[in-house]
Amino acid sequence: MNDSAGTPPSETTVLQSALRGLACRCPRCGQGKLYAGFLTLAPACDRCGLDYSFIDTGDGPAIFIIMLAGGIVVACALVVEVKYQPPYWLHAVLWLPLILATTLLPLRSMKSLLIALQFHHKAAPGRLVDRAK
Repeated sequence: MNDSAGTPPSETTVLQSALRGLACRCPRCGQGKLYAGFLTLAPACDRCGLDYSFIDTGDGPAIFIIMLAGGIVVACALVVEVKYQPPYWLHAVLWLPLILATTLLPLRSMKSLLIALQFHHKAAPGRLVDRAK
């Protein structure tokens, strides 16, 4: 006899949550869309109904992307400058598209990843603990 009504739902792993985030899907069901626009969140999941009002990633995704993109672009620019010494206009032509590609393309996925991990770990705003006795 298969009694699935009494079994609790399976807990998602961190890897499953991360993959849902990278796919820009609902952190709970993994099927509904997370975004209504490029970076605009939908009000709720269209599949499971999860209310997305709890989501607050702040500047986290942008900071991660800026640090990664900055390291990549600066390293590449330094190598090219030391090895070839091109004129400044060529630097602008080379690095502007790379800056745009390394910042805008991964921003949506990084924001989704942080949302999924926030949901997985049940993150909440910090609260001060009253230690007075």
